[in-house]
Amino acid sequence: MERKYNFFYWGPLLFYTKIHSTDLKKCAKLCSKKASSVSETLAGVIKHEHYISPQSYVKIIDPYFSLFRHAYERWYGKTLIQKINIESAWVNFMVAGEFNPPHMHTNCDFSSVLFVKIPEALKEEHKKFKGNGGGPGSVAFTYGEDRAYTPNSQYFFPQEGDLFIFPATLTHFVAPFLSKGERISMSANFTVGD
Repeated sequence: MERKYNFFYWGPLLFYTKIHSTDLKKCAKLCSKKASSVSETLAGVIKHEHYISPQSYVKIIDPYFSLFRHAYERWYGKTLIQKINIESAWVNFMVAGEFNPPHMHTNCDFSSVLFVKIPEALKEEHKKFKGNGGGPGSVAFTYGEDRAYTPNSQYFFPQEGDLFIFPATLTHFVAPFLSKGERISMSANFTVGD
């Protein structure tokens, strides 16, 4: 099975790939509101944020790390030889009015976000957006200062199966939306080393 990816030429490596539908279904099975809450340690204004098993999650997404390593080598001109270790993983069940403010992650090297479910009503809401930026329900990554001829932000309206991996210190945020439905995303933090 051929897997494709892309990355975006600006400051740090912002890696993107679409995970296979069978892997997405496996990830969706890990998402539960019955798991322990992680809200007290996160920046988001989201009622339901719950831990997921890091080991179970990494077993599913591990094949995509070979693509990430290839992109890393192309971007930085050097091989990422250390092992990538998962430190924590959680799921966000986001509804209307909730959001993740601009933030970064600490005590790790890389972070990721995988979009598991995008409500149809949110897709329709986003189609009607005419303003600047990414619009309702978008995910944004910012780096450095806003200057002429220097892109310092990337906005995406996510689709189901979209996986982003990025340096943990890269500022990112998720815009709120107004429509009904629940958007589900999974996040994880990683370290590199032995």
